[in-house]
Amino acid sequence: MIHLITGGAGFIGSHLADALAARGDEVVILDDLSTGRFENVQHLIDAERAQLIEGSVLDSTLVNELMAQADSCFHLASPVGVKLICSQPLDSILNMVRGTDVVMASAALYRTRLVFTSTSEIYGKNGGEALHEDSDRVVGPPTKSRWSYATAKVFGEILAHGYTHDAGARMTVARLFNTVGPRQSDAYGMVLPRFVRQALGGAELTVYGDGTQSRCFTHVYDTIDALASLAESDDAVGEVFNIGDEEPISIVALAQRVRERASSHSPIRFVPYAEAYGDGFEELGRRRPDCRRVRKLTEWRPLRSVDDAIDDVIAYERREWRKPGADSRGLARGVPSV
Repeated sequence: MIHLITGGAGFIGSHLADALAARGDEVVILDDLSTGRFENVQHLIDAERAQLIEGSVLDSTLVNELMAQADSCFHLASPVGVKLICSQPLDSILNMVRGTDVVMASAALYRTRLVFTSTSEIYGKNGGEALHEDSDRVVGPPTKSRWSYATAKVFGEILAHGYTHDAGARMTVARLFNTVGPRQSDAYGMVLPRFVRQALGGAELTVYGDGTQSRCFTHVYDTIDALASLAESDDAVGEVFNIGDEEPISIVALAQRVRERASSHSPIRFVPYAEAYGDGFEELGRRRPDCRRVRKLTEWRPLRSVDDAIDDVIAYERREWRKPGADSRGLARGVPSV
């Protein structure tokens, strides 16, 4: 099997590349390294277990060349994090929409199996009961830049649906809920790596808002297991699946858990949303997935807890601190891992 992973040098993509290469499959990574890191996949490149093509999903000629040779494509290339989206809403939405159109049109042309990674953000402010794939979307006004990300991902889902049902393409949508783990950056508002770095560095743990908002965090190893399973299932074609842990935790409780597991005495400081994100942000109280659909089809369920994710991020960050070129806080210099 030959797998094309767009955004494969990023946080989730690099772990997916690891898993596919470990099976003996051929992995081709397309990444412009704008938020991804070469270091995330260097071990695969050096061992000749993957090929990295530095380029953009906006380059239709390049995408077609790679897609024509691939048996499957995982489309992960995307801007990452609430901070980035709020600070660059126009560039973010245009690049996502145009890039997704190029990749999906190419996959449809060459009949390549495609898994599109969408997001729990598409549910917007709908935070009542557990969210299933057909739950209503409740998004804020378009003047709030946060919703540009959700809108662009919904566009991708609509494209996947249209290409599958109108053009006979083979596409599946996976809505990811707060994937966390090693290699995730603390840049762009990613909460767990930020807490871990602050705790290990003796800095204040900055909790945005009052900390009562809750999320369901999914270990990246569980996420990639689900993505690989969906790519192999013919019954997943044309369908949408929630991928996430169903156990919520408040953000302040997460901060406390990180502090305990890192043996840190760092204080917790609460930061107003306006200070953290500017005017383009709206908070969501809670968001919890209903994952019965993916469980029924593939028997997938998360095997790792939030404590496992915290421990793995702590171990990863400590390894990063020991590398040559770490700065005064022990953080490796260079482009952050996303």
